[in-house]
This record gives sequence, C-alpha cells and structure tokens, in this order.
Amino acid sequence: MFTQITIIGMGHIGSSLARGISQMGLCDRLIAVDADEDVCNAVDTLGLADTATTNAVEGVQGSDLVILCIPVGSIGKVVASIAPFLMPKAILTDVSSVKQSVVNAVLPLLPESVSFVPAHPIAGTEHSGPESGFAELFKDRWCILTPSPDTNIRAVEAITKLWEAFDAKIEIMDPAHHDLVFGITSHLPHLIAYTIVGTATELEDDIQSEVIKFAASGFRGFTRIAASDPTMWRDVFLNNREAVLESLQRFSEDLSAMQKAIRRGDGDYLFNKFTETRKIRREIMKLGPEGYPNPQRMAIDSDPCDD
Repeated sequence: MFTQITIIGMGHIGSSLARGISQMGLCDRLIAVDADEDVCNAVDTLGLADTATTNAVEGVQGSDLVILCIPVGSIGKVVASIAPFLMPKAILTDVSSVKQSVVNAVLPLLPESVSFVPAHPIAGTEHSGPESGFAELFKDRWCILTPSPDTNIRAVEAITKLWEAFDAKIEIMDPAHHDLVFGITSHLPHLIAYTIVGTATELEDDIQSEVIKFAASGFRGFTRIAASDPTMWRDVFLNNREAVLESLQRFSEDLSAMQKAIRRGDGDYLFNKFTETRKIRREIMKLGPEGYPNPQRMAIDSDPCDD
C-alpha cells in the first residue's frame, strides 16, 4: 500500500498501528519515531519497526505516509520541524481526538505538495506505552476522517484504505462538528471521571481507604478512563475547550436539576429521569463498542450496573 511509513509516537495507538502494518505487509519499510530513547529501545526489542529513532527529521525522509500519534499539544511543533523534509506528494495523517485545532495548526505549515488527512480512530484502552498495543485494536471500530474540502481525493482514498485494512468503519465529518460530538461522548466523560477520582482522594484518610477498598463495579467501571494518559487528555481539553465547556455547562445544569430534585424529595422527577436515561443506555449497549447494530448484542438486556 505504501513504500515507507513513518509513525511518530509509539504509545498505545502508534504501537498498535505498527503491529498491524507489519502483520498485513502494508509497506516495504516501517520507521518508528519517538522522543523517548527508552521507547525506541522497547520498539527495537519488540521488533515493531525496521528502524526506531528519536530524530523525527531523519525518520520522515523517504516516507510516503507519516502518521502522527502524539499528544495534540505537540503536533504543531513536530509538524513545523518535519514539514520541510516531507517527500513531495507524501500524505500526513494523525490519530488525535481533537480535529479543528489540529487542522488549524497543521495546514499552514505544509508544502502544497503534501496532503493532510486528519483521522480519529475511536479505539483505545487506558493503557499506554509500546508494550500495550495490539493489531486488532481497530477492528470493527469507527475511524472518523475530517479532510478539508480541497484535500487531494487520492490521499483521502489512501487513508480510507489504510483504516479499512484494519477492518475499521469509515465516516467523513467536518472537524468542528467532530469536536462537538466527541466533546460530549468522550471528552466530558473523561473530565468527570478524573474529577470523581480527585474527589475521592480528597476525603479523610479513613474514608478514602474504604472507598478504594470497597469500590463497587460502578465506581471501578466509570473511573477506569481516569487511568488514561494525563498528557494526552490535558492537551485534549485545552485544544477542544469551547466544545468541552459547552458540554460541561449543559451537564452542570442537568446535575443541578438532579440536586434540586433530591433536596425537594421529588421522587417522580428522579424516577422519570432514570427511566429515560436507562432506556438510552440500553440502546447504546445494543450497539456495543463498535457503534453500530450487532445481532448478538440485540438480545442482551443486562443490568446497567453490571458492565
């Protein structure tokens, strides 16, 4: 599919891509770039790439595809350093969960001959590092592409085929719309999870130890995402602040209504709200992590506290 691919950032997503690209033979040569020398050593030990280097400028030379798997806050600086060394007609793509700020940062830096096709695979775990990746991570998951209207159509087709090789399902979306959607479905839940864990850690020592010891499935399951990479999520919130703040405002208003209902003893409000949200939750569960109807899941009617 490509002559040479360079992956910049060999964490969970980058190492998963590297494993899949190698297993499926999607390029003749695979280059791994990471600023951390220990990560490069781990890449060499795991055999994830033909070459691993800390030098991004050297790593992108000769590559017809460069994939950015780094925190959003680092993208502008990295692209500025590698842009003059990208091959003519090379394709640049990324895996960030924020799109508009990335598009705004990257496009002005690129030579006219280089195409940028932003991408966001809806996949991942709370784990990080090159050891945590696996090639099947993207199977049956959505990958959102947010190219500009004037992006070279062949570049968009090439990135589409890349993700289809991983058995991902492709959706094209406007970058600003993408950020609004994922501000509520992804970014806000992470912010709430981090906040809940933070609240638990500020309790008195005896209560805090019991919270940790007797954490029920709801607390464990919901706060799992608070174990995600702090650098990545700091950059997500700062680079999608408008959408996150809008979602947070709406959530705060709904939470305030719940608070008032509990204070007033308004059981009818609570029951009706819980019934409504339970129905929506079950619809989500029928779709499963893939995000589209799964016949095996249609028959599942599990207790929402048991997931």
